[in-house]
Amino acid sequence: MSEFIDRLKQIRLVRKLVYAVVGIVSYPGLAIVNKIRISGTEHIENLPRRNVLFVSNHQTYFADVITFLHIFCAVKWGKRNELGIPYYLLNPYTNVYYVAAEETMKGSWISKFFILAGALTVKRTWRTGATEVRRGLDPSDTRKIERALANSWVITFPQGTTRPYAPGRKGTALIIKKNRPIVVPVVINGFWRAFSKKGLSFKKRGSLLTVKFGQPLVIDYDAPAEEILDQIMDSIEQSRKYMMKVPHLAETFAGKPERSKS
Repeated sequence: MSEFIDRLKQIRLVRKLVYAVVGIVSYPGLAIVNKIRISGTEHIENLPRRNVLFVSNHQTYFADVITFLHIFCAVKWGKRNELGIPYYLLNPYTNVYYVAAEETMKGSWISKFFILAGALTVKRTWRTGATEVRRGLDPSDTRKIERALANSWVITFPQGTTRPYAPGRKGTALIIKKNRPIVVPVVINGFWRAFSKKGLSFKKRGSLLTVKFGQPLVIDYDAPAEEILDQIMDSIEQSRKYMMKVPHLAETFAGKPERSKS
């Protein structure tokens, strides 16, 4: 079944239909029920169509990714720092994949439907009783991401969890070292306040959602993976330096361990 879904999501028409359906359903929650503020899209207007990696912090399972897809489509239709009327869904930009935890995407028929939007499912954690044990990316998962980078944009969340200030995954840095992509940092906020953990229902209406695209990072690809990871975490404002600047946010989420979802 999974192989059939993987083949199906490679069909451009299928991806366009999925984008259109998800986009129409999700647009009101982003731009009408809540308010979205986008900045920095000038940094992505002229990017090549391949070997571009977007790294971001993570606040919900699905709303974050859906918002990125809206923005990419809008930018490719000539919009800057806004969604406006979503006529871009008539011909969405679908040359994008996103990394998501396999256990998350098996959760429901809705999550399985989202796989068709370009999910790269990876196995990132396993559990022994109530204890979560973190591990690096499986080699087959790494190859999956590398194949996607060879022809497309890829969105990844280095922390692999929606818990703020969680440590980043070294696997992201290793992929960057090997494939040398253009790396664009993204910082999001407000999603945890507006949406439920899955990002499929409202928690607080009228929230401000912010998405900030930074300039592509200047990376020394020959540097140790640990240094590259530190640079990434700093660029998405999830390093210890940023945690110390906003201690009230750290306190808000402190003591709330959760499963890694993407």
